[in-house]
Amino acid sequence: MPRQNRVTPAGEIIAAADRGTFMGNRGVLHDDQGNIKRAWQLKRWLVCVLEFRGRTRTVMTPGRYTELFFLDEATALAAGHRPCAECRHKSYVAFRDAWQSGNPGIVGSQRLSAEIIDQQLQHERLLPDRSKRTFLAKLDELPSGVFVKRDGQVGQAFLKWNDSLFAWSPGGYRQPQPCSGDERVLVLTPKSTVAAIQAGYIPQVHVSAGMW
Repeated sequence: MPRQNRVTPAGEIIAAADRGTFMGNRGVLHDDQGNIKRAWQLKRWLVCVLEFRGRTRTVMTPGRYTELFFLDEATALAAGHRPCAECRHKSYVAFRDAWQSGNPGIVGSQRLSAEIIDQQLQHERLLPDRSKRTFLAKLDELPSGVFVKRDGQVGQAFLKWNDSLFAWSPGGYRQPQPCSGDERVLVLTPKSTVAAIQAGYIPQVHVSAGMW
């Protein structure tokens, strides 16, 4: 039986057999039996590589951070995570620089730090009742690499990529659906991350998005 450690674009933690191409964490979310007891512990939600400097871990070791897995980086960013500054340092620097360029009103004259990004993302990814925060936008206002939901397709997340919408699944993307630029959608990817992507950060996307 698969563990409950896969993350959807909406940030939900589900059980799925597919491993994913990225790992990440939000702190210690599981109990001693490996059951998820909370959705997050820390404001620092990271996207990490699967292997780094030969380090090994036993998944869901009691008292250690919960290993979460993502189909790709675009999924992790939509869920509210950001690149890890250690194992993905180059990606973190690129994301930080694009985030600063895309969000001048948030950063102001401050020296941008990971803590500032994490604080802003915490506000943008969760409503007061801890449900997913979204916002409305037209498709033609959004860059490739963000996730949306469409009217009439409740529960299904779509990746906007190269002017097409790809339905997400734990194992990969399904055949793209037709769309128009003036269609209004609910955006899952946090606003400041959308701005970072618009400013030049390119999320890594699962190979299945290029199969159609």
